[in-house]
Amino acid sequence: MNSATETVRIAMWSGPRNISTALMRSFESRADCVVVDEPFYAFYLERTGIDHPGRDDVLASQPTDWHEVLRGLDEPLPGGARIQYQKQMVHHLLDEVDRDWMAGVRHAFLIRDPRRMLASYARKRESVRLEDLGLREELDLFRWLCDRDGKPPPVLDAHDLRADPPRMLARLCDALGIPFDPAMLRWAPGPRASDGIWAPHWYDAVLASTGFHPETAERPELPRELEALFDLARPFYDELAAHRL
Repeated sequence: MNSATETVRIAMWSGPRNISTALMRSFESRADCVVVDEPFYAFYLERTGIDHPGRDDVLASQPTDWHEVLRGLDEPLPGGARIQYQKQMVHHLLDEVDRDWMAGVRHAFLIRDPRRMLASYARKRESVRLEDLGLREELDLFRWLCDRDGKPPPVLDAHDLRADPPRMLARLCDALGIPFDPAMLRWAPGPRASDGIWAPHWYDAVLASTGFHPETAERPELPRELEALFDLARPFYDELAAHRL
């Protein structure tokens, strides 16, 4: 375990609709933690030209230069916090971003059954591509970190987290070298100042939530075009899931 004075920066990598915002809420409930919501989002939108809900607002709310993003992530933490939790969408990390900064960050991966992921994402956007899910990019980054460090970073499955939050959060914290805090199990509903400007478009469920709840037993049915996308996405998920906590 690390000293209480050491600054710990955690990057939690995932795709969209993986309960990543709920997990950000969980970490923000710790008195020793500050959170950063998708810091590369504006950079990603500006570089790719992709049209997401609230695109212009996102571009105006964040730096579009990845160098500036990294400088912001490296600033001293406010209010005596010693943990910085970065909610990172892995497909926002485009190839031009230098990865040297990752040496000073502890990495973890959040995954979810792509069938549930697709069903949730399709409710927010009319068209879905494999690239929108980030699963291929998530596996690529996971493999890269495995090669760099000689061991796999922790992988947390959203289903396992929702089924047993105290156990899985404790295991995640242990893997990240920080103590588990029971405050991570509950939070107040509503928006936060730390939420990205895109929250009204994407965060309706988490804004009403106060904690983690089990998923419904039945997996959702998908239309034919999304079934084909599920078949493409599943191998990436399966390889990551083999390493889950």
